[in-house]
Amino acid sequence: MTIFPPDPNLTALRVELARLRVERGWTFDELASRSGLARRTLIDLEHGRTTGSITTWHALAHALGVPIEHPLATLCDGHTPPQSKGA
Repeated sequence: MTIFPPDPNLTALRVELARLRVERGWTFDELASRSGLARRTLIDLEHGRTTGSITTWHALAHALGVPIEHPLATLCDGHTPPQSKGA
């Protein structure tokens, strides 16, 4: 039997990106400058028009000064973590 994981919580991911940006008082232009990403990419991420690549999220994590697992962990918001083997 195949057990599929729950869908990622993409809404939580984009809300966390917006929260981190606003918390720092940064505009889209400021985050674009600090991350090397296009302003349009950032707007599209926050508005759910794209999910971005791992490279995009890596650049954002560095620009925002957080470990990459910080924003990506929100993808599992509302999910029950899987049991580890042997548990």
